[in-house]
Amino acid sequence: MEVLFLGTGAGIPAKLRNVTSIALKLLEERGAVWLFDCGEATQHQILHTSLKPRRVEKIFITHLHGDHIYGLPGFLASRSFQGGESDVTIYGPKGIQTFVETNLSVSQTYLKYRLHFVEVGEGVVFEDEQFLVESGLLEHGIDSYGYRVVEKDRPGVLQVDKLAEAGIKPGPIYKQIKNGESVTLEDGTVVDGKMFTGPDIKGRVVTILGDTRFCKASKKLAESADLLIHEATFAAGEEGLAHEYFHSTTTQAAQVAKEAKAKKLCLTHISSRYDRANWDMLVAEAKGIFPTTDISQDFKEIVIPLKR
Repeated sequence: MEVLFLGTGAGIPAKLRNVTSIALKLLEERGAVWLFDCGEATQHQILHTSLKPRRVEKIFITHLHGDHIYGLPGFLASRSFQGGESDVTIYGPKGIQTFVETNLSVSQTYLKYRLHFVEVGEGVVFEDEQFLVESGLLEHGIDSYGYRVVEKDRPGVLQVDKLAEAGIKPGPIYKQIKNGESVTLEDGTVVDGKMFTGPDIKGRVVTILGDTRFCKASKKLAESADLLIHEATFAAGEEGLAHEYFHSTTTQAAQVAKEAKAKKLCLTHISSRYDRANWDMLVAEAKGIFPTTDISQDFKEIVIPLKR
């Protein structure tokens, strides 16, 4: 599980930061990539990475401001031109389906794959045997959502040495045992699979928030997250300006991470008023409250390792 930042700026594209898009790479887990927001020129940013558009199976849109969605029609079209044929599901606030379908219709863009739309509210928006995704309404000028991606616990490691000692030979039965099932051997002995597996491997949690003021909903979504990605449009001391424009400061993002007991915080959606020389200052402000803070940059990757 890796996070790849494709765009980390606020409002409009800048030389050092493109507008918002984040890829959650789940290549080992499910051979797929999930996009969170798709600002203008996201497909151009992808050209500078090893990410394959055909791998993108889900796109989660936090809100409908242009710097988070203007790149979506172009990305969907290019994905088709580049051989993408598997379906894509787009999650987002009310209006996202109209936005996408209108753009594709007016431009007479034909896709080789089907689009599915899920209008999000608060609560679970996706769940399968591997992952659960919850959304929560934040505080912004329009409906803006945060997403909490929860990886479900995995069965523990199969203890092959113990199986050999018990005289249980390799075969399809090993898969059942690894899944913790009770199995019956040829001699009629019933074996409890849990006796031959290590403890469950705890799933990881990644929280990606849309644009927001400092609010309680952020804390709830970020509870015990392994990685919290929180906007920090403004520096500390600009709380009044942040509130007026429905955004957050570095220290407000850090306070959310601290109260939520997150393990790591990464600041993003950085205003272009802060150039490269200011980035260390922004991180230092947040670290004063939450020491395990980092700041995003376009093309930065963060690996979220398995919990052993």
